Amino acid sequence: MGSDFIAVLANPSAGRGRYRGLLPGVVQALGVGGRAVRLLEAGSGAEAEAVCHRAVGEGAVAVVAVGGDGTVHRALQAVAGGAVGFGVVPAGTGNDFASAVGVPDDPILAAEAIGAALRDERDHRFDLALTENAQGERRWFCAVLAAGFDALVNERANRMRRPKGPRRYDLAILLELARLRARNYTVYADDVAHRFSAEIVAVGNCASYGGGMRIVPDADPADGLLDVIFAAPLGRVHLTRLKPRLRHGTHVTDPKVTLLRARRVRIEAEGIVGYADGERLGSLPLDITCVPGAVRLLR
Repeated sequence: MGSDFIAVLANPSAGRGRYRGLLPGVVQALGVGGRAVRLLEAGSGAEAEAVCHRAVGEGAVAVVAVGGDGTVHRALQAVAGGAVGFGVVPAGTGNDFASAVGVPDDPILAAEAIGAALRDERDHRFDLALTENAQGERRWFCAVLAAGFDALVNERANRMRRPKGPRRYDLAILLELARLRARNYTVYADDVAHRFSAEIVAVGNCASYGGGMRIVPDADPADGLLDVIFAAPLGRVHLTRLKPRLRHGTHVTDPKVTLLRARRVRIEAEGIVGYADGERLGSLPLDITCVPGAVRLLR
């Protein structure tokens, strides 16, 4: 197959497998402009990134992620900051980036829109966040970076072998709540230092994470800024009461919650591993920069 093709990264287990039968229809819809469609095969996250990079190097005109935010995160590493178009077909348990940038909820409609955008040569520019760790390793993210309680839950769930499925995450929440304690952080927002103790710390390019939890409800992926949130020590009871309010973004009215906005953010803390788009980034400290218009979104 020659160049000028559409590369498709599909996660067969996205959405707990309920979208598996949609792929032929998605491929057909993407080809509406007459371009060939190439399905990329990968058995791991690292392989997914490698095949996306290879497709871009071989002349893909667009990379399309079929899945949730984790699949989007992997595919973005190959197109962020470049000229290759990017499409999202939302088919995961969490489609927070897709929701934030106006992608249709229906996977077939989303695929048709991508094919039409390629045919009509139109795209929309959106910001991404670029992270750098202490070793100088860089990664992009599109939605939210968690660096507090939710990051600890993710890290614990990833270490657990049982139970399988969502129950493992639920158990990880209970275990982390049992050992909950505020950590000491230093956050630099455009070089202004903020030192505090907190259980919740996050940086958002988009408003929500975890499938619709609006952690930074006013975040806009086209304003050239990152939204930062942290909360003064809450304790188990207050944290448990606050969490349900994340769905509607009303937690930001709590007097213990602080919101900041900045182009560049640095987070420092001991014993915390950062997670972005639900994917493991690595231990803090992390430097995060908003890169305006870093992705050419097709929709």
